[in-house]
Amino acid sequence: MNRRDFSLRLAGAVGALSLGNTRLGAETLRRPTRTQATSALRVNGDRINAHLTALSEFGKNPYGGVSRTAYSEADKKGRDYVIGLMREAGLETTIDVAGNIIGKRAGSNPALKPLLFGSHIDSVPDGGNYDGDVGVLSSIEVARTLKERNVTTRHPLEIIIFQNEEGGTIGSRAFVGHLPDKDLDQVAKSGKTLRDGIRFIGGDPTKLGTLQWKTGDYAAYVELHIEQGGTLDAEGLNIGVVEGIVGIGWWDVTIDGFGNHAGTTPMDKRRDALMAAAKYVQMVNRVVTSEPGRQVGTVGRIQAFPGAPNVIPGQVQATLEIRDLDQAKIVRLAKKVMDEATKIGAENGTTFTFKETYLSTPAMMNTDVQKVIDSAAKGLNMTTKYLPSGAGHDAQYMAQITPTGMIFCPSVGGVSHSPKEFTKPQDVVNGANVLLQTMLALDAK
Repeated sequence: MNRRDFSLRLAGAVGALSLGNTRLGAETLRRPTRTQATSALRVNGDRINAHLTALSEFGKNPYGGVSRTAYSEADKKGRDYVIGLMREAGLETTIDVAGNIIGKRAGSNPALKPLLFGSHIDSVPDGGNYDGDVGVLSSIEVARTLKERNVTTRHPLEIIIFQNEEGGTIGSRAFVGHLPDKDLDQVAKSGKTLRDGIRFIGGDPTKLGTLQWKTGDYAAYVELHIEQGGTLDAEGLNIGVVEGIVGIGWWDVTIDGFGNHAGTTPMDKRRDALMAAAKYVQMVNRVVTSEPGRQVGTVGRIQAFPGAPNVIPGQVQATLEIRDLDQAKIVRLAKKVMDEATKIGAENGTTFTFKETYLSTPAMMNTDVQKVIDSAAKGLNMTTKYLPSGAGHDAQYMAQITPTGMIFCPSVGGVSHSPKEFTKPQDVVNGANVLLQTMLALDAK
């Protein structure tokens, strides 16, 4: 065969191939890429909200909320329920030595570090049906959606249900090795010690020292949660991108005056500790609001002694709490409060004593993960706002070992830790879809 004949035959074969595959070629052009296909994935919203209703039966109280405190029978039954859901979603589910529930789903590249997401299902006494639950059930739904659509991520996926978040983020502290043995004798709301409670839910407190996940063990952690504040609801926004979890400073405050007969002591001769305390409460509000920012300050407890109607209070015990994303600001405002308190005491012969009882470091969320969350929400045509979390979460401990992000969905009226806590069904679905697309985007990275 000469060169001319070969060229003619090749041209004919190419032409025939092109003509024969005209329809196939068009289908190929129209076939979505993996990225396009996964970006079209959506969760089953009706199923998530049905699961929320079902979970609310465990520890249901007469007020419409739930009392599912950690290590209670209701907590154990709720945990059994979500373990069943995790297995239905195809997750290999176990309980670690701290009592955290972990469900695993293999990725296509086992050499990659897992992506972790989840929340908690324990509640405060007389709590609501959304705090923690939305994040847990949405995470399970994400896994179930991937299973039903036969989508395998590159990274392994792990869903975690941290135990006893409401009692001091116990499960997440243990997960990163920050739960010392001496703390295990603390008594939880259930009446059990942490030590006995961990055993009750299937953990082994004698082996907590083996549970010390470190930086680099996970690719990222993402937690979906209700806002527990009123910003998103008031502004009509869909999604909150959490910038960080505030640091918290707590002080016990003692105000000493002089107890005396209420009927025989002239007004200008009194060293009334409660009068000084009243001025102190107003002063805290003035100091905390004296500079711009989103810091908050609270006097949450106050008690006068001896507490009789005919005795001038000789002592008052109170508190001071300040929260902000900037720890230096917390310390600065606390010092200003203490200085102002000294001046109040000088006015009527009382003295203020401040004892620091707790000072946590703010936990900033990873800026790259924040951007992924924001992009995922906007890709779903949702409105977003960057904002801090004024409440503590398991994410603050996860941020110590891995890039961490939090997604907020609205709380109606900003009500939380209450039977009146409510997040609209569509807002739950919106949050779950943002979680799904965030995890897929992180996986693609």
